[in-house]
Amino acid sequence: MRKGRRLISIGHSYVVAVNRRLAHEMARVGGWEVTAVAPSLFRGDSRPIAFEPQENELCQVEQARANFTSKVHLMLYSKRLRELMRQPWDMVHCWEEPFVFAGGQVALLTPRTTPFVFYSFQNISKTYPPPFCWIERYCLQRCAGWLAAGESVCQTLSGRGYSQKPHRIIPLGVDVDRFSPDAESRLAVYKDLSWSSKGAPVVGYLGRFVPEKGLDLLMRALESLSTPWRALFVGSGAMEGSLRTWSKRYGDRVRVVTGVSHGEVPRYLNAMDVLCAPSQTTARWREQFGRMIIEAFACGVPVIGSDSGEIPRVVGNAGVLVAESDVSLWTGKIGELVENLALRSELSSAGLERARSLYAWSHIARRHLDFFEELLG
Repeated sequence: MRKGRRLISIGHSYVVAVNRRLAHEMARVGGWEVTAVAPSLFRGDSRPIAFEPQENELCQVEQARANFTSKVHLMLYSKRLRELMRQPWDMVHCWEEPFVFAGGQVALLTPRTTPFVFYSFQNISKTYPPPFCWIERYCLQRCAGWLAAGESVCQTLSGRGYSQKPHRIIPLGVDVDRFSPDAESRLAVYKDLSWSSKGAPVVGYLGRFVPEKGLDLLMRALESLSTPWRALFVGSGAMEGSLRTWSKRYGDRVRVVTGVSHGEVPRYLNAMDVLCAPSQTTARWREQFGRMIIEAFACGVPVIGSDSGEIPRVVGNAGVLVAESDVSLWTGKIGELVENLALRSELSSAGLERARSLYAWSHIARRHLDFFEELLG
């Protein structure tokens, strides 16, 4: 590989500092000059997020105002992106779906002589209405290759004709420096929650408070648990009200925490003895990856996951898998881990190894660059 290749990587998730670790690692491991482009503000569907600065990033970071960010499929970057795309790049990496406005915008602004690669999480085949189907068709025609976040994504898109272009399965990564076992954080969170460090084991949930994430099932499983437990729910979403109403039955045994930034997530993961990922497949959705799983692994937290979508492949042999709709089996498996410290320790070690060997951003970055270099020849 010749030195000095220039890569521009564009994605709305880069507004969060933790998510730019991919761009940082691509600049560190591969001898590329990397520029990450992030929105200056992203409203999203939960809370507005202003661009988060980060010290000592090895990639160049550019902010571009983004419009319509409350509906991500309609989001468009400002003219700043057009200015940046006029620079000479060897590769354009787009962390936006190929059927959304921003994905089409990046494809359109990429010079014809420059390879363009997009990253997708589509793991259910859908027929998009115009203009989204037109955008998808254009992005697929225009790209030099594409990346799938998991095997279920690759299978779905290959069945839609994407296999005609070079592609790779490259999962999300985790910052194993930031996400790591931390006894001090555990005690600090307990203090914040007014919990004793000697209380019952903590069953945790991290993510969106929405039905498809399996919160109803998890609440029913906990209700049936005979062994002592505490529960910690961290996230936000439409089910917050019903979750808080349910939690009142259990007094200080259950805590619901909202407004947590991604940078604070490691603290709360370290306060959990078990992380539950009870995602439920619907007609329009199945779990696309499960980032909370690899973050829990990196913090040494045992994981119980459902068999929805990509979860079985993410968990591998480092956690416990349960049929997604079997409440009694969920109750039994949660109870088994709550009661069995030795099993939790075994799974903690297995998860740590899986996070560090497969999902550390340094490995994920190298795999991205290997694919880019193959496309460039």
